[in-house]
Amino acid sequence: MTPPAAQFLTHEESAQVDAALLSSPEKFLTRLTISSLRLLTQIAGDYGVAIADLTPDQIIAWFEQDSKNRREQGIDAAVLKW
Repeated sequence: MTPPAAQFLTHEESAQVDAALLSSPEKFLTRLTISSLRLLTQIAGDYGVAIADLTPDQIIAWFEQDSKNRREQGIDAAVLKW
């Protein structure tokens, strides 16, 4: 699992996106894509597979497990802190 202090988008990366010559919707999508890459890397690592080999079922199951961990063990047990 990801350490509690892990971030899916650093402040520096966010600043780089802000400085890019992109519209607001494009900046949002860029941030989302960078964060998604980090999260998919985490999920693939947890399953011991390459990102390209992840299936939608595995991604859904991972989110279900992370949500269950948060509900049953508290937010510190979850990767996603929302």
